[in-house]
Amino acid sequence: MGNIRPTYIKSLAQELLNEHGDVFGPDFNTNKVNVPKYTNITSKVIRNRVAGYISRLSRVRAARKK
Repeated sequence: MGNIRPTYIKSLAQELLNEHGDVFGPDFNTNKVNVPKYTNITSKVIRNRVAGYISRLSRVRAARKK
């Protein structure tokens, strides 16, 4: 069973990766610091969910490239 994420988190993460893909990577802590720089998110919970989903997408994309 996987995590179920709201569509606004998925769409925001996709938008961030499309616009600033070189800044984000598979490391959650780096993404957690960079998400507020490129968005106006003030909630810690939402920031962490978006950063976690970006980390997940980055790992999946890296695995598919191999």
